[in-house]
Amino acid sequence: MNDDDVIICRCEEVTKGDIRRAIRSGATTFKAVKKFTRAGMGLCQGRTCRRLILQILAQETGQTPGQLAPGSYRPPTRPVPLAALKGEES
Repeated sequence: MNDDDVIICRCEEVTKGDIRRAIRSGATTFKAVKKFTRAGMGLCQGRTCRRLILQILAQETGQTPGQLAPGSYRPPTRPVPLAALKGEES
């Protein structure tokens, strides 16, 4: 398996190669990589892939992960029945 074929974001099926291509196309922040690739936008909201993405970003830009802004955090989401929103029991 080629290094670029390794899946980094399992939720969105984004590979290491996808992230590298985004960085080489101008995505030099976590937020920009996220916009280019959707990495970190899946169900876990980057809880599993954020660290890996920051490591790749640091390697490609010659920085340390500590020098990079981690991006924004959002809580994980899950489906909610409509009855729960109306205050009815399901």
